[in-house]
Amino acid sequence: MQDQIPRDTASVLRDYFHAKDENRPWYMARAFAPDAVLKMALRTQAIAFPPESRGVQAIADTLARRFGQAYDNVYTFYLSRPADGAVLDAYRCDWVVAMTEKATGQARVGCGLYDWTFRREPHQAESLVITIETMLTLPANEADIILDWITRLPYPWTDAQRIVATAPTIEALAPVLQWIRRNEPHPSLTA
Repeated sequence: MQDQIPRDTASVLRDYFHAKDENRPWYMARAFAPDAVLKMALRTQAIAFPPESRGVQAIADTLARRFGQAYDNVYTFYLSRPADGAVLDAYRCDWVVAMTEKATGQARVGCGLYDWTFRREPHQAESLVITIETMLTLPANEADIILDWITRLPYPWTDAQRIVATAPTIEALAPVLQWIRRNEPHPSLTA
């Protein structure tokens, strides 16, 4: 059935968030090929994942079932979007996530990079490398502020400027906001 409907890269990326953010593991089979590979590159000790998951069921276990046991209110954003109708072989983009821990109510805010490779027919991910650059833990009493901010953003596609411009004035967010802004021209270099 899904093979009969032409799918573009944006549809595959959206199905991934249906699976991960909305804890709907079934969607992983729409986003990933049966023999797909997920690799995690953790630049932080603040969150744990297996370094590699092979096969769509292992990916669903890692990124939907187990992830969904620990976190809720998950909102992940792509900071760029493939062109409408594009069927790409590869796609690389920054991402930002905000969520809450089920056990503690603490807010988590993180950022990093997605490196996707796709097969054409059916159009699905063959591999995904998720780089987690930063993952912050904020007190439970700031969770409402974080969720109010993040749920006002266009989902799941937004941009770095909007994330930074609308961020609440919480000093602890600085590492995420600095990483997101890393590609902006430095004021002293543009004068």
